[in-house]
Amino acid sequence: MRLSSNQIFSQRVDNITSSQSKWMTEGNKISSGRRVEKPSDDPMAASQAVMVKQSESRNQQYATARGFAKNSMSLQMSLASQMVNISTKIQETLVAAGNDATLSDEDRSSLADQLQGLKDQLVGIGNTKDGVGRYIFAGFQSDKPPFVADATGKITYEGGDKQITQKVDSNIEMVTNFTGIETLQSSGSKGTAPDIFEALDGAITALREPLAGKPQADRDAALEKIDAANRVNRATLNNISSVEAKLGLQLQELDNLDDLGADTSLRNAKRLSELRELDWTQAISDYYQEESVLQASYKVFNDMKDMSMFKMYR
Repeated sequence: MRLSSNQIFSQRVDNITSSQSKWMTEGNKISSGRRVEKPSDDPMAASQAVMVKQSESRNQQYATARGFAKNSMSLQMSLASQMVNISTKIQETLVAAGNDATLSDEDRSSLADQLQGLKDQLVGIGNTKDGVGRYIFAGFQSDKPPFVADATGKITYEGGDKQITQKVDSNIEMVTNFTGIETLQSSGSKGTAPDIFEALDGAITALREPLAGKPQADRDAALEKIDAANRVNRATLNNISSVEAKLGLQLQELDNLDDLGADTSLRNAKRLSELRELDWTQAISDYYQEESVLQASYKVFNDMKDMSMFKMYR
């Protein structure tokens, strides 16, 4: 089959265009430092790179979730620690109040004031807000205070009864906010008086009642209310300590998950580099090879332009 001069000319131009495209492609790879710029460069590597990037995106989402979870848990753990301190002071005060033989009515009244102050502190901590104005111990009903006083001063729990949880890894979900009802109440449910506050009210009332000149039965009744408050306070202290311990363990686990997440990020980065980054020795060799091919194509084209069969078309 004989080729016309036009066909030969067109073929040589196509060769130059193809060689130039390949040479520029290799140059772009060197400029960007990447072997795979678009899926067609290496479809298999490009597909794997997409999966690695998706994996890293999920990894970063969980890292962000753990950051939020840590903030919530750390704040609630700090508040639980304060509650433990207050509950311990309540216990000390109730023990002192139980030493009825050496207390005057003035002493008893002073202890009642101390208990009232500690009770108010406990309520205040239970109604603490976070940085965006949500009540920390209110569960999902975080737009209003969980511990509410009625006209008589009786405290009831009006917050949510479900814990707030957060997914912190692909198969791990943690409680980020324990409710006030499980932190301060050893029994009962929403809308009832948490045991500790009701028990403290009973002890405070008993201590405010003068006993000078009263029969032993009255003293025994007052002591029973104080002892009852002490028992409830010990149960409450156990509740708070349990919540504090759970938060501490979860924070440790979050640190471990962060370490694992960091390792995953390093592996993903390494794998992406393997899939996309250049082998510089090979890339430079390919670049000069394509440059040589392009130069050869130019030379062939220029030589053929001088042939007589082309001159007739000038």
